[in-house]
Amino acid sequence: MRRSIVRGLAAGAAGTTALHAVTYLDMVLRGRPASRTPEQSVTRLADLAGVKIPARGRDNRVSGAGALLGIVSGLVVGAGYGAIRAAGWRPSVTTAGAVATVGAIAVSAAPMAAIGVSDPRDWSFSDWVADVVPHLAYGWVTTATYAAMLDRGEPGQRSVHPNEMRDALSGRDS
Repeated sequence: MRRSIVRGLAAGAAGTTALHAVTYLDMVLRGRPASRTPEQSVTRLADLAGVKIPARGRDNRVSGAGALLGIVSGLVVGAGYGAIRAAGWRPSVTTAGAVATVGAIAVSAAPMAAIGVSDPRDWSFSDWVADVVPHLAYGWVTTATYAAMLDRGEPGQRSVHPNEMRDALSGRDS
């Protein structure tokens, strides 16, 4: 179980990198600003917890904490994916990628909705695209990375052929 969770953490880190790359590419291509919801979440959570954020460097602290929240979310979803794989779940590449995508969206959007920072029911189509596309990159890269790390000798698991890795990254079932 521990190895599978560690593998999931590493896969989640790769997925988080992909999510950030796709997000920043979207910002470059469309000229859109960065989302303020991570910073708003940090501020709201600090208020709810009664934690005072120091005035000196406040904006930088809040920005850094917001980015860290996103990284932690990606690692948590990756670890969770590793745990359910260790428990015996062996989905197709397509199913695994979709589940990791939905898990990442839920772990990021649900807490923001719960604390009143954002309500996905009010998002425009463009808002949904800006959120879903990077999370799709997260889901596919996380599951493909996990698959690439499987050990040949581990019970119930096998090595991944390079064609399966290619198919995983392209979204095709192997």
